[in-house]
Amino acid sequence: MTTKKLPAPPFAKLTVRDADVAGKKVFLRADLNVPLDDGRITDDSRIRATLPTLIYLLEHDATVILASHLGRPKGKVNDSLRLKPVADRLSALLRRPVRMTGDALGPGVQDAIAKLRPGDLLMLENLRFHAGEEANDPAFAKALAGFADLYVDDAFGSSHRAHASTEGITHFLPAYAGLLLEQEVVALTRLLKQPPRPFHTIIGGAKISGKLEVLNALVRRSQAILVGGGMANTFLAAKGHAMGKSLVEPDLMPTALELLAEARRKRMRIVLPVDLVVAPQIHHRAQTTVVGLDGVPKDWTVVDIGPKTVALYTQVLRAAKTIFWNGPMGVFEIPAFAEGTNAIARFMAERTAKGVVTVVGGGDSVAAVEGLRLGTKMSHVSTGGGASLEFLEGKTLPGVAALLDRPR
Repeated sequence: MTTKKLPAPPFAKLTVRDADVAGKKVFLRADLNVPLDDGRITDDSRIRATLPTLIYLLEHDATVILASHLGRPKGKVNDSLRLKPVADRLSALLRRPVRMTGDALGPGVQDAIAKLRPGDLLMLENLRFHAGEEANDPAFAKALAGFADLYVDDAFGSSHRAHASTEGITHFLPAYAGLLLEQEVVALTRLLKQPPRPFHTIIGGAKISGKLEVLNALVRRSQAILVGGGMANTFLAAKGHAMGKSLVEPDLMPTALELLAEARRKRMRIVLPVDLVVAPQIHHRAQTTVVGLDGVPKDWTVVDIGPKTVALYTQVLRAAKTIFWNGPMGVFEIPAFAEGTNAIARFMAERTAKGVVTVVGGGDSVAAVEGLRLGTKMSHVSTGGGASLEFLEGKTLPGVAALLDRPR
């Protein structure tokens, strides 16, 4: 979700603004894969992020067939992953009823679409209830395409997957980018190609293994990388510190040392915690204490970065003109373990106000920022976790590549 206009390179794909949508049936692929707790949406930022494209289409007299996935039903109907909570929330945001189908395909869906008029909106049931979605089955993609005259992709968070509704459908319909997808690509392209420097990265989360490629890419592009979360444990263990019962990836300890050596060769900094918050168990009532790097009790777990680390990290970040943040500093879902993550979020909001470009990418760090109501205080908050990381790794995203190119 972009919250502040940033100067950026031109977008290479045609957008919904380039399409004649009046009176047309538009298949709009959004990423409405929101977190649910017992059927209740806990963060609606992805729904709100696609509103500009949706409203643009409706105001320009398009008939909108809205589609998304939710969770991982693995090609089977799962009642707990139906999109009704999303439709209800969207109804509240749009202040109009959002009708839903009982499936993504079938005669009932065709009948409902046939009755639509310009300015109408219909939402399909979870695309991933069909195995053909994730398999990028051409027959499934063609069936979806048969509902519409053109395709608009606003699902940046799903653009790194070549699925039927993100890549396959573009073989059957003219395909345009939505406004959110455009904003995402523009903001992240700026990080890749022309970030105001110094460019510093904060990276956290549980494991190095899930972020090894982006770490390698960021060592080449950043002037400093500040590490938190569980992945910092592996770096610290590789340097000889005992981490108690904390999550450590022993097989990646040599890789961590290689990254540190590569950083030295590149004359950039990988900054690690200097103190830690530990607890005897991961529980909201657990006691916590702050320890030095060699003070983690044998049966305790690291749950956050300590106050000295927060002070160090904010001091390092004061020199940055661009900051990219992916991944929490600890087990932020539990309030007692969230202070490091929250401190980083508040600091980034302060730096944004001073003209620093601040970009937040990744589901957990986005959730932390939104939970503090600081999303509008950042330059850009990305809706794409894995997609934003793969983009920064320099990979081609199938869902973006498949869209119509802007004439040069």
